[in-house]
Amino acid sequence: MPISSYVLLPREPSLREAPDLEGEAGTEAPAVTSVAVTAELFAVPFAADLAPEVELPLPTAELLAHYEAKGEAGEIVEVPVAVGEAVGRVLLYGIGDGSAAALRKAGAAVARRGSGRDAIRVVLPEGPVAAFVEGALLATYTFRIGEAKATPVARIEFVGEGAEAEVARGEVIASAVAFARDLANTPSSIKTPDWLAERAVEHVLAGTGTGTANGSRVGASVRDEAALRSGRFGGLLAVGQGSVSPPRLIELSYRPEGATRHVVLVGKGITFDTGGLSLKPTEGMKFMKTDMAGGAAVIAVMGALASLDVPVRVTGLIAAAENSFSGTAQRPSDVITQYGGRTVEVLNTDAEGRLVMADALAYADAELDPDVVVDIATLTGAISVALGKGLGAIFASDDGLAAELTGAGESSGERLWRMPLIEDYVPALRSSVADLANIEAGSTYGAGSITAALFLREFTGGRPWAHLDIAGVGRSGADEGVLSKGATGYGVRLLLEWLSSRPA
Repeated sequence: MPISSYVLLPREPSLREAPDLEGEAGTEAPAVTSVAVTAELFAVPFAADLAPEVELPLPTAELLAHYEAKGEAGEIVEVPVAVGEAVGRVLLYGIGDGSAAALRKAGAAVARRGSGRDAIRVVLPEGPVAAFVEGALLATYTFRIGEAKATPVARIEFVGEGAEAEVARGEVIASAVAFARDLANTPSSIKTPDWLAERAVEHVLAGTGTGTANGSRVGASVRDEAALRSGRFGGLLAVGQGSVSPPRLIELSYRPEGATRHVVLVGKGITFDTGGLSLKPTEGMKFMKTDMAGGAAVIAVMGALASLDVPVRVTGLIAAAENSFSGTAQRPSDVITQYGGRTVEVLNTDAEGRLVMADALAYADAELDPDVVVDIATLTGAISVALGKGLGAIFASDDGLAAELTGAGESSGERLWRMPLIEDYVPALRSSVADLANIEAGSTYGAGSITAALFLREFTGGRPWAHLDIAGVGRSGADEGVLSKGATGYGVRLLLEWLSSRPA
């Protein structure tokens, strides 16, 4: 179960008198056979006008004063109450300034307090309810092969009036993030490029389960090894040639009626990265099943567009390969020909993500005629040194595009920090035997993230372009807030926020 099931209930007079709602349809959530007469936990915002939902032993204001509660986002005061002959618990939760970020944090805190229980009933706060629902559902995400040691609350019963659209939006976004996390968390013994392509096609053609996607608006195609060879996708073929699992280029399309603008999203889909012959140490290889997190984000976004009625045309390209080592693997000093004819000297086979993405970017420029191109990748370890684990990096050729994406990051809770494209560093990518080198050749700049972005820019055809380096934020080391240990699904919320706000 990636995230908990949920249902939206009408406002009820009290916890004690909750009616039997067996057969309640609720929203278009996962199938629900019945709604519990009472939940083990009942959560209510600090706001005084919502407190009458339950019968508390003391007035709300006195309880909050006793516990010195300030109403900060995620702050919770737990109060025992009588439920018939049993004891129930009411959670009074703070919502801070009521912003989307605060409600997202509050929703996550409330959901985590329900861990191990069958159900929690939550009175929705005022404000951006979608963010609260999103936070609550994301906090229940789990991924485990075998029996889980700890389980999230099985079911969340949201209580509110007129919140159907906001609750549905929060669920669509949370489900999309959960799907991206599932893809990235799947072991690479299962997750070959072909497996990833099959999951992508299934997901996009099925929509997100809300029934709004249809064949006239979404489409998918996959180039196998033979098609890549005939199409001269030299970067993908070179990176994948050392593996028994051949590469794939996944192309997903969404065409809403009336759309005049076209966005292309490019995701890195390295299903496992050993480093190739430039072999990584063991510690550096442990988490490389998530090296396709950028591609997972693009797949998840493409599957949610129809459900959110995004007005702009979007094409998703996922360059999928396994970077392995064998007698057929590419070697340092090899020269490859990327899609479109540019030649690249491979000085380090562990700088492979930029090689597969260069093919996809060049293809997008030559064949798809996009207005804007955005790529997303766990591209460089150097970006974690620069920005840590709390900020994604954005490099952009267009100031307006950079501002749009940075703003979407703030709204969605996936923050970005703009990094520079320093022209003085471009000569570091020159090769004596090819058009480009895939890493700095004989340079002392040491700006690995910047030169990687500059390398990608070479294949964008001068179009408005942004590169999101998510190597630092693509993985979480702990269960905290909306994150669970493992893949974060970073980029899904940000890109959906940005695409939803773009004009047709």
